[in-house]
Amino acid sequence: MKIRSALIDELPALSELCLRSKAYWKYDAAFIAACREELTLTPHQLDQDFIMVADDDGRLAGVVQLVLDGTTAELEKLFIDPDWIGKGVGRQLFIWAVETAKSEGATIINVVADPGAAPFYEKMGFKQFGAYPSGSVSGRELPHMRLRLEQ
Repeated sequence: MKIRSALIDELPALSELCLRSKAYWKYDAAFIAACREELTLTPHQLDQDFIMVADDDGRLAGVVQLVLDGTTAELEKLFIDPDWIGKGVGRQLFIWAVETAKSEGATIINVVADPGAAPFYEKMGFKQFGAYPSGSVSGRELPHMRLRLEQ
């Protein structure tokens, strides 16, 4: 498994990977459709943020999007193809994100987590510090979690 930068021509496939990963949590088609805009990776994001893929001999196994703002990093996306969930791909992408955030001077990483993914983030050391309104579904609140980074 190789962690590498995403390519612009991969953005549609990576966006679909995000949707398949979200659907892993047994959301219905209408819910997934409501998430499409928020989970679509754009060329602008590729230019502005760190977007990396887990590549297994040309097969896209996962994607991470890290946004840096001073000493704060936001884990915007961390999605794993359902065939790879539970096989360490998420952990590899997460480790890359932590190392990158630290090297760029971040002291914390925040994530707005899907409730199904919150236990993964807790295992990685995140603590919930609030709730954040969903960008896709009105009235839905998501766990807002934080990890303090040791420098």
